[in-house]
Amino acid sequence: MLARRRLMGVLVNALGFEVIWTLCVLGGSWVAAVAGSAWIALHLRYVGKPGEWRLVAAFALLGLAVDGGLQLAGGLIFDDQRLIAGLLPLWLWMLWPLFATLVHHSLGWLWQWPWLAAALGALGGPLSYFAGAALTDVTLAPWLLPAQALVWSLLCLGVCRYYRRWQDRHAAAGAH
Repeated sequence: MLARRRLMGVLVNALGFEVIWTLCVLGGSWVAAVAGSAWIALHLRYVGKPGEWRLVAAFALLGLAVDGGLQLAGGLIFDDQRLIAGLLPLWLWMLWPLFATLVHHSLGWLWQWPWLAAALGALGGPLSYFAGAALTDVTLAPWLLPAQALVWSLLCLGVCRYYRRWQDRHAAAGAH
């Protein structure tokens, strides 16, 4: 029964992320603000791990830095969209903290295999940008997808390290 419940939680987490990702991309910034914020709040309230809000906040800042830097370098070109701090549309920025909701849940199994995580990051990151650009008014520079492959492979390696340290801390806290 516990395994079935865990599986349902993983499926709801993964499918919910995909639904909200789609709403953010297709619905634009106002939909992203409402749907993304609601999903994150519900996630943290009902299934969030201790301190997981820090990971969500860190990914929000990381997204602004990474995608903002790529936009400033000419990798992301937004046709007639309102940008946060002159860098990103809200809908794109919201995808970063949304991704953080997967780390301890539907992607929790992945972090024990760093090279698999890096390989899947190198594939999945650019595919997400490619799909998002195809559905919106975003132009990707020719060099962006290879750059995203590098960014997401390194990011996933960093998540592996974070996840291992998080597990060690919480295992030690549980032993006391």
